[in-house]
Amino acid sequence: MKENDLYDAIFKRKSIRNYDSTPLSQDLLDEVAENLRSLRPMANNIKTEFKIISPNQVKRAMKKAPSYIAAFSQAENGYMANIGFMLQQMDLYFSATSLGSCWLGIPLPSKEVTESSNLKYVILMSFGKSTETLHRTSISEFKRKNLSEITDIKGADELLEPARLAPSAINRQNWYFTGTKNAIQAYSFKPSFLRNLFGGRFYPINVGIALCHLKIAAEHFGRQTEIVFEEEKDRKPPKNCEYVASLRID
Repeated sequence: MKENDLYDAIFKRKSIRNYDSTPLSQDLLDEVAENLRSLRPMANNIKTEFKIISPNQVKRAMKKAPSYIAAFSQAENGYMANIGFMLQQMDLYFSATSLGSCWLGIPLPSKEVTESSNLKYVILMSFGKSTETLHRTSISEFKRKNLSEITDIKGADELLEPARLAPSAINRQNWYFTGTKNAIQAYSFKPSFLRNLFGGRFYPINVGIALCHLKIAAEHFGRQTEIVFEEEKDRKPPKNCEYVASLRID
């Protein structure tokens, strides 16, 4: 899969919840597994594992998909953002290859699946052939905040617009970007107690997803990028926000 394919998918992808229940071919599942093995992490020191599982291995799913990805991680600092960053590459890959996918926070893998890994279970993603319209036809179909609500950086709209379009749990869009156009700091708004009960625990994943879009956009324009974790003295956090990571762009 070419990076440009992932970049193009940012502007048309949508979350798919209705699938053809026909099982996917083994060749297609093997291709998905190969792409899972090639995902780029945000943090190289965190162990991750991704398992392709069947619908009978998923509990509490209101609508079944033919296949799912269960994401597992070592519970190190930043592990949820790292999972968001990695698995969003698959979300874009599916959209670019005419399959549908959706992040799933409520359904859970079976006990058999969770016990098959030595790592901590994090989240599911469904995927399969869509029975609804696969892509958006216009940017206007995205229900997102304005750029001015998620960043104070000037002169980097071509990078920040793809991040603005990123999906998030319950569409919270809890990210904020500050710094400069060559060193973008990503922050997450801190969830209130009530919001923590309804999607707040996924806030770090959301920011990882947005960082994935940001990095893909920068590389699309021929820039060299590096995810870094800056020391506290180098940061100027916005009010009520937690630092996640920074993207350096050359």
